[in-house]
Formats: sequence, C-alpha cells, structure tokens
Amino acid sequence: MLSHSFDHGVLVITVHRDPGIGGRATLLTRISALVQAYRPAPVVIVLDEPAARSAVVSVILRVHHLCSRLGTLMSVATHSAPVRRALEADADTGGTRLVIHARADTAVAAAYAAVA
Repeated sequence: MLSHSFDHGVLVITVHRDPGIGGRATLLTRISALVQAYRPAPVVIVLDEPAARSAVVSVILRVHHLCSRLGTLMSVATHSAPVRRALEADADTGGTRLVIHARADTAVAAAYAAVA
C-alpha cells in the first residue's frame, strides 16, 4: 500500500494504491507513525496514479492536520489535477500550509530548500 524513503533530510512517503474506504484507518495509522518517527523532518507524500482517489484525499487531509499540530512541513505530489484541486479546496488553513505539487522531485526539492 505504501513505501517510504529519506531523501536529503525529507521523509518521502509513496502511496501506491487506493486503500478504499475500509483501508483508510490503516493507511492513516501507518503514515502517522512514520511522520512521528521521523519528526521534525519535512514530509512529502507522493500519490501514485492508482492511489489518487477520494479515500486517500481524506487521509492526506488528516495527516496534514497532524503535521500542523506537530509544526512539520508537509507537501503532497500527485499528477492528478482533480486530486490537487480537492486537496487545495479542503486543506486546513489554520495551521501549516499544505503545499501541493504535480511532481515528486519538485516537492522534495522545495521541502529540502525550505528547511535548509
């Protein structure tokens, strides 16, 4: 369902497939555990094409809320324009801004530059 790596001090979590409605809680738990284990490293969540669905969007928004509480920079990278628009429309504006990119390499470079 997901994998992770550490690139230039940035935690990169890649969601490979849509967990469906029933798998949202598991995905949220796994991503949250990684965010907390690697904090204060900035986080980039990459959504592979099969993962770019509404169930994943809700998980990403919850993780963004967690990152805001922790003061952790979080970005999302997805090729899906509808998913980018959904994330922008529903992102929590009360904490740390959710940064959304179309490409993973751009997201990682921007996150690295922001904390360097």
